[in-house]
Amino acid sequence: MTFLTKPILLLFLLLSICSFSQIKIITSKADTINANKIDQALTTIITSKPDTISYWTNKNILGIDISEIAFVNWSAGGTSAITGLVRGHLKRDYKDDNQVWSSELIFRYGMNKQEGIELRKTDDVFKINSTYGYRTDTLSNWYHSAKFNFNTQFTDGYNYPNTKDPISKPFAPAYTFLGIGSEYINKPEKLNVYLSPLTLKSTLVLDQALADAGAYGVKKAVYDVDGNLVLKGERSKTELGILATSYIEKEVFTNITIKNRLSLYTDYLHNFGNIDVDWQSYADLKVNEYVKANVGFNLVYDEDIDVIKEENGVKINEGAKVQLKQVLGIGLEYVF
Repeated sequence: MTFLTKPILLLFLLLSICSFSQIKIITSKADTINANKIDQALTTIITSKPDTISYWTNKNILGIDISEIAFVNWSAGGTSAITGLVRGHLKRDYKDDNQVWSSELIFRYGMNKQEGIELRKTDDVFKINSTYGYRTDTLSNWYHSAKFNFNTQFTDGYNYPNTKDPISKPFAPAYTFLGIGSEYINKPEKLNVYLSPLTLKSTLVLDQALADAGAYGVKKAVYDVDGNLVLKGERSKTELGILATSYIEKEVFTNITIKNRLSLYTDYLHNFGNIDVDWQSYADLKVNEYVKANVGFNLVYDEDIDVIKEENGVKINEGAKVQLKQVLGIGLEYVF
């Protein structure tokens, strides 16, 4: 037994040494593979390019509002009607440490059809606003700014029920504002206030018939005693004055947002102190992601815009008056 025990013990010892050697070799190979993977990962991390930083932000809003009322054998009477409005707000913003550039396109077009009455326009807006600002102090909310505004309409406007003589047309009128000043921008509060001591306002009336009538403040045509045209009406008018604008947006309750936009302008050279006013105030009531209701008004006063009414076929010029438009609608809205 002693003779057999020693060889057996020696054999077990050799097998144990070999097994430990194999484990070490396998472990060494595994360590080598893991090291190679880590090197590849580090190489990938080091050589990959960082994400590009963009200073631009975009927001697009498209919506359609529809309201309808219909009567069938309704004893109390009434007139069936349907109203539709297409609207859009496209916005582009650039912002870095010292510069901001904000541009927006706003458009609205609405129509109304009542039983027994021709199709009528209810809203017609085309606006472009662009403001560039520069600041030297990155902690300040005040910017040295330049502002450009453009405003006109898509189709002819009428003093209903008269649909033969348009009282407005595309680019008749069209308004442009170009000026320099200072702007206070508070992004967290969604508040902008712009003050310009030097703004050029141009009024364009590119339809000659409206220009000859002196519409929207341009110099009207000159006729002789026999009614013959001596001098055509001017198709543009230029003013230089002070412009102040403000915009604030605030969520007053959950899913209810108030938006206020105000513009005030007075001309240095013509009736300084008489202020042109354009005030828009709207409340957006969010039902869900796609359905919204909105209610608001637009108040306008411009001493160059006369209110003309027609009674018994006779046109009566009532001079400049406060103009007011009220809006109430519900519809679909898509934001992207």
